Amino acid sequence: MTDIDRTPAGVRAGGARGEGLDARLVVDRGAFRLDVALTAAPGDVVALLGPNGAGKTTALRALAGLVPLTGGHLRLDGATLDRTPPESRPVGVVFQDYLLFPHLSALDNVAFGPRCRGASKAEARAQAARWLDRMGLAGHAGAKPRRLSGGQAQRVALARALAPGPQLLLLDEPLAALDARTRLEVRAQLRRHLTEFEAVAVLVTHDPLDAMVLGDRLVVVEHGRVVQEGTPPEIARRPRTDYVAQLVGLNLYRGEAEGHTVRLASGPAVTITEALSGAVFVAFPPSAVTLHRDRPSGFSARNLWQCEVAGLETHGDQIRADLTGELDLAADLTTVAAAELDLHPGAAVWATVKATQTHAYPA
Repeated sequence: MTDIDRTPAGVRAGGARGEGLDARLVVDRGAFRLDVALTAAPGDVVALLGPNGAGKTTALRALAGLVPLTGGHLRLDGATLDRTPPESRPVGVVFQDYLLFPHLSALDNVAFGPRCRGASKAEARAQAARWLDRMGLAGHAGAKPRRLSGGQAQRVALARALAPGPQLLLLDEPLAALDARTRLEVRAQLRRHLTEFEAVAVLVTHDPLDAMVLGDRLVVVEHGRVVQEGTPPEIARRPRTDYVAQLVGLNLYRGEAEGHTVRLASGPAVTITEALSGAVFVAFPPSAVTLHRDRPSGFSARNLWQCEVAGLETHGDQIRADLTGELDLAADLTTVAAAELDLHPGAAVWATVKATQTHAYPA
């Protein structure tokens, strides 16, 4: 694949610096209400992350003009797009299933956008050829979509979205249709292309790895509202909802801190290393949890809870135990350890966590 000549982030054609995205997307659809604020500078990749039904796709469709706003505003590089029809917006979209025209070759699929913007057939096809070359697909220019692999189709769809020179690129679950092996390769390629994109990109996904790898900033949406936003390390380090904690693989609790003790709303206390006061979150990874069938003797740490195994499942190369009791939590252990402890649903266990393995921060 050839290198792309890259204009500095934020510089539009003709040398003008874009202002990026400034939006508050309010959409009422029956009993559901979306109210999400999004801002992004040129060159930013914003990942919208959330569970099914959270409103991610509705937000993306509102940005594209496919769903009308019932409130708020949408400004892109200073221009108001609230009432601009979809076909007139400087927006490129990569749909989850790519939606390539089945009767057109890869070349003509990519040339479609420039043709719609007034380029001649020869100019549009020349632009399309350059984009396919950038995507490493020059040898597939004449292929129809049915002859392309999933990864190739994804790159053709991306080239088609980029060819008209959009000021906003929207990607709706762009890797969801790929198998695991192809996904790994295409994710790395997509990250490279997004790094080279000079305008704003918004990615919708429910996959935390896609969001962490592809996004410069994450916006987590639940029930139509933004519940947390920040860089991937910030989100991973300080989750603020159970959904986010599950995504990044942490046990998360909320309580009231007094010194090195946090009294949880559910009753038990957690000893922490930080000295804090007031409402806090406490988090620790399942790998920090040690399980015992009998109450450990001589255990000096205060983080000791009596629990029962509610379920067991394979989690990577380990076993994850879901525990209920004095404290509901998840614990990771090796298959050997699980066998030695004779773990099974209903088994009584003691769970311990060292204070040094916890992380507490203001709620």
